[in-house]
Amino acid sequence: MAELPGAVLFACNFNRVRSPMAEALMKLAYGDKVFVDSVGLKHEEGQDEVDPFAAAVIDELGGDLTGFHPKTFAELEDESFDVVISLTPEAQHRAVEIAREHAVDIEYWPTFDPTLVTGSREQILAAYREVRDELARRIEERFGRPSTFGG
Repeated sequence: MAELPGAVLFACNFNRVRSPMAEALMKLAYGDKVFVDSVGLKHEEGQDEVDPFAAAVIDELGGDLTGFHPKTFAELEDESFDVVISLTPEAQHRAVEIAREHAVDIEYWPTFDPTLVTGSREQILAAYREVRDELARRIEERFGRPSTFGG
């Protein structure tokens, strides 16, 4: 396994879909070997929970987003992250501001917004799965394959 950073932050626009999925995937892969958090730039009025489709596709892998509440950069208790990964151009601009004040690696992983997909429930879920799987691939590519006992 590649050397893991001590703390990783995933950032997107509203912290309801992409960044919570990335946070959950990182936690599924590496457990407590690295501190992982996620944020958005702003709150959507009346949207205080993770997107239900995001929760559903994470649940398919054994992850759990129940009880997740979106938060913004302003709500972070600490900005001491080793790596900040932005999933949207807007979040990338905010991440660069953090880098001016802290020694942090900034990465930009442009990630499709699956909330833009319309159609049947299965078509929408397929879009969320594509985003989930792409994030999982990028996480493994960046941080290495998690080691398991005896593996």
